[in-house]
Amino acid sequence: MAELLVDFITSLDGHASGEGWPGFWGLEGPEYLAWLGEQPEATYLMGANTYRLMSGFAAGGVPSGQDEFRPEEQASVDELTRASKVVFSSSLEEPLTWANSRLVRGDAVGAVRAMKARGPGLLSTIGSLSLCRSLLRAGLVDRFRVVMFPVITGATGEERIYDGYPDVALEMIGHRTFDGRIQLVEYQPRVLEHPPLGVPA
Repeated sequence: MAELLVDFITSLDGHASGEGWPGFWGLEGPEYLAWLGEQPEATYLMGANTYRLMSGFAAGGVPSGQDEFRPEEQASVDELTRASKVVFSSSLEEPLTWANSRLVRGDAVGAVRAMKARGPGLLSTIGSLSLCRSLLRAGLVDRFRVVMFPVITGATGEERIYDGYPDVALEMIGHRTFDGRIQLVEYQPRVLEHPPLGVPA
């Protein structure tokens, strides 16, 4: 069976991006970039909004407020272009123009459940907050990984990640600090029907 990883890059206060901030909030370092380059091959899952944004970058667009991508940002976009991608959308039309992208219509949860059953391999989300929330609610997520950058974007933060989430118990299975400032935490998630009634032993 394939493994499903929900993978987020966030500010400390749980925003996926911030108006006027560059990629990685401009705080990536050599350890973190080296770790990114060591990640195993994965099939990336995304929704229509993330596809439109990232395929636009791959086609030469840059984020608002930037004249061009920094080298590490361009490397991330190039890596995604080479990777296998599955896009869940009822609004996009075929053929998708971004290389190595496949469009899936209909129920994303059912499609991902079938993809997991066909395994092996790694499925990993990119962005796509509502897709990630749906997959978590359905109990399909094997690992929940967050890389937190040392910045609070209270005034400019966008895309609040955890709004609308169910209650989730998280068992830590890994953690690491990069470049003395970037914190990775990785968990096995378990969706709760209600808060725990007793004090954990």
